[in-house]
Amino acid sequence: MKTPSTPFAAILVIGVAALAAYANSLHGPFVFDDASSITTNPSTRQLWPLTEVLAGPTTNVTAQGRPILNFSLAINYALGGTEVWGYHALNLGIHLAAGLTLFGLVRRTLRQREISSPTMLATGVALLWVVHPLQTESVTYVIQRAESLMGLFYLLTLYSFAKSVSAETEPREAGRWQVLAVVTCALGMATKEVMATAPLMVLIYDRTFVTRSWGAALRTRGKCYAALFGTWIVLGWLVVQGGGNRGGSVGFGAEVDAWAYWLTQFKAVGLYLRLAFWPEPLVFEYGTFWISGFGEIVWEVLLVVALLGLTIRGLWRGTATGFLGAWFFGILTPTSLAPGTTQMIVEHRMYLPLAAVLAWVVVGIGRTVAPRYLNTAAATFLGVAVLATALTARRNADYRTEVALWRDTVAKRPANPLAHFMLAGAWERAGDVKNALASYAEALRLKPEFSVGQENFGELLLKQGQLEEAVAHFEAALRLQPEFADAHMNLGNALVALGRGTEALRHLGEAVRLAPEMAEMRFNFANGLAAAGRTAEALAEFEAALSRPAGNPAVRIAAHYEVANLLAMSGRPSEAVPHYEAALKARPDYAEARHNLGSALFQLGRLEEAERAYAETLRIAPDFPDARAHLEQVQAALRR
Repeated sequence: MKTPSTPFAAILVIGVAALAAYANSLHGPFVFDDASSITTNPSTRQLWPLTEVLAGPTTNVTAQGRPILNFSLAINYALGGTEVWGYHALNLGIHLAAGLTLFGLVRRTLRQREISSPTMLATGVALLWVVHPLQTESVTYVIQRAESLMGLFYLLTLYSFAKSVSAETEPREAGRWQVLAVVTCALGMATKEVMATAPLMVLIYDRTFVTRSWGAALRTRGKCYAALFGTWIVLGWLVVQGGGNRGGSVGFGAEVDAWAYWLTQFKAVGLYLRLAFWPEPLVFEYGTFWISGFGEIVWEVLLVVALLGLTIRGLWRGTATGFLGAWFFGILTPTSLAPGTTQMIVEHRMYLPLAAVLAWVVVGIGRTVAPRYLNTAAATFLGVAVLATALTARRNADYRTEVALWRDTVAKRPANPLAHFMLAGAWERAGDVKNALASYAEALRLKPEFSVGQENFGELLLKQGQLEEAVAHFEAALRLQPEFADAHMNLGNALVALGRGTEALRHLGEAVRLAPEMAEMRFNFANGLAAAGRTAEALAEFEAALSRPAGNPAVRIAAHYEVANLLAMSGRPSEAVPHYEAALKARPDYAEARHNLGSALFQLGRLEEAERAYAETLRIAPDFPDARAHLEQVQAALRR
């Protein structure tokens, strides 16, 4: 068995392998942060004006401060709304493009070093990288397009630079390739912060494989490096605009002890390297953990120190090992040094570093095996690729439903409260209340101080009518996080249902104070005011809710309906009609709104329209209370 000996055949093999590995991922649902960054992200709902799309969401979601990522999501929405397969298809396209770019980069570099069988070795590296199971989180988990799209720009930057310095490239053409390197570098900076190391990696590549001297590299291509390092301005501006700490979750302003976080990264690097060679088990969410003593990480520390030593030695001597070590550690550095509050180990961080590990193995084997054994080596690479493809397809099956993904995570990390919490939400969305309640209870058993868990548990209990139990959880959430707007809002709703109106309005008003621009807060406060008989104030709050963008479209529909009811009951049916119609435009099967519209039209003497409204109500809901009697009444008035 032979690997391809021509670029076209290599491209074909890599493409077919990628499709085989990810064919079963195209219809997996949106999961975890996909909701906040995609399905409820208003900034992706249009492609124009471009400034609004590039500005992106203002809340702390994955797409915040990453305009090119957000723009790619807007393209998906323009083409197919929130049809999930389109997002998966584009993710796979990005991943395949990155794999082919890696193939081109490795092949060109090996040819420049005059290493035999460059096409075969480059195919081995790119093929294994594309189908490796460790890549699934960057491809199948939709919003981690942040990693794969940044990775594509990173590889394009290196490839464009390598092309510009090839012996066969003409000076004018070299200049165009350098411009492309700068452009892709800037695009990467606007996609994810890890791109920060790309200009340095270009310089290391130049010194290692081209000029063999730092000084010569800078002198020969000074303008190119000035432009590449200038792209840091783009990154710096975006980081500052975002507050510098990803909403308080990452960075030195995230209130996390840096040394405590750095110790966890020794364990992270050790695990990443093991997964590169043995990708089992893969875990979607590892959860938060801290190192209690040096004994926990002694072997990982020794491993990292040894590899860093080899990297520094290689950089000093200008060897390929030095470059690969710099690639591995350099790309991990931004996320390993910036302290995080929740994510110590994340598999998608290995998206690009994995290429260095595979290149070291594949090229190392190719250089040490005698030429007569190259076919055997090629067959081995293909065999491993087939196995990796099967493992990747199997891992993608874990993403088939939210419940399946989080059950898998809980099975592998049973002490992770966040995994139990997310499984509870998945059960709830699947309609399995019993399992949802059990999972929330387990999450809180593991972490009683989990304020969001307390609030969500209370919210589910509220929906089930278990009001007193719900109140207890909302109050627990507020003891842990006094300015938790959602907890104030839902506690207020529970208190309204319990008839404790005065207390309810205090919490509902506090929710509005904490989140005045959220339509949901205004809407619930208005409901509380209406229940207390304060109609004029309730109408003002409903109107305020309608003037603000609603995260949940159902809130806007409900606000129109409630405003219409209050106006109708206040003897203002002509003002109520447009609100009923607005609710029905968004939700044509809203039987209650259709019936009440008929009543308002009847009061206004618009009998034929009222007749149609009542008849449509019965079509939607044949057993709707009083609808038939009202229809007969209006027909009698029409002398029918």
